[in-house]
Amino acid sequence: MAKVLMKGNEALAESCLRAGCRFFSGYPITPQTEILEYLCWRMDEVGGDCVQTESELAGINMLMGAAAGGARALTTTAGPGFSLKQEGISYLCGSDLPAVIVDVQRIGCALGDIFMGQGDYWQLTRGGGHGDYRTIVLAPATVQESVDLASIAFDLAEKYRHPVLIATDATIGQMIEPVELPEMKEHDPDKYDWALRPRREGEPQRAIWNRYWDWEDGGHKYPEYILKKYGEMEETEQRWESVLTEDAEIVMVAYGTSARVAKSAIMKARKEGIKLGLIRPITLWPFPKKAFDELGDQVKAFLDIERNILGQMKDDVILTDGNRHPVEFYGEYWDNISEVKILEKVKEMLKKY
Repeated sequence: MAKVLMKGNEALAESCLRAGCRFFSGYPITPQTEILEYLCWRMDEVGGDCVQTESELAGINMLMGAAAGGARALTTTAGPGFSLKQEGISYLCGSDLPAVIVDVQRIGCALGDIFMGQGDYWQLTRGGGHGDYRTIVLAPATVQESVDLASIAFDLAEKYRHPVLIATDATIGQMIEPVELPEMKEHDPDKYDWALRPRREGEPQRAIWNRYWDWEDGGHKYPEYILKKYGEMEETEQRWESVLTEDAEIVMVAYGTSARVAKSAIMKARKEGIKLGLIRPITLWPFPKKAFDELGDQVKAFLDIERNILGQMKDDVILTDGNRHPVEFYGEYWDNISEVKILEKVKEMLKKY
């Protein structure tokens, strides 16, 4: 299929439709509102339902109902809207319901601001709801990858009967790039025996309930079930991209738009004879430990690069490396990640280590 120019948010929305998504519920919030606007007219054309809800809370709870019926269901938000969805995400996990939730990140706590940021990493990877749960988190770095990961997200959600998060950001959501869209496919909401549907004569009653309360009917095995489920995710669903890490002495770790700048920094560094590489996590959880296991003994230190103040991913870099190497952080808040500042930081680290 020929490539077309599309804005990131709209390309992601179109890809979800082409993956068989036929239900969307969401509330307008910058910088993801184009997804809602696009689906308001495009969903009608494919025979689906798009609901502009009265709040983010309504959006996540309507999503839960559609997911229980077996539909491929989507909700999207940003910043404070993602905070409001946390209880619903926890409930989706506890009820074994597949769905896709997109967080187009922006900066700041509370209401924050509408600029690009990567300040939701802890909330995305640790969970902001209650209980024992994790969610697969996919982090695209290009508009094309937003398209590709949208399809993968629905497949993973149904594979594990579990919500899957997509962590994009304002820059990727707003930029326009050429993309190749997948072919349209239909999804049968009745193909799973767990999906609720109108009861036919002679069929047993179906119900979906939270496993925590199903004690008499196997609920006492819930811890074993959870450990097996998340163990399989952690082992089989790690995704990453490694760039010139074979001989790298300093290895950057960055995702999303920060990784795009890090790749440019590698090109400049290599021209100066500096052995710089990059691990780009595509899954923020499970964090790509296997990428770190492949590194050689020449690695001197890691540089975590993020668009936030505290270096939220740094803890995962330290834990994944087993605290064997120094890990430093370079981040920006109001300004863009800078190739020049990356190289300055790398040169300082090479003097120290």
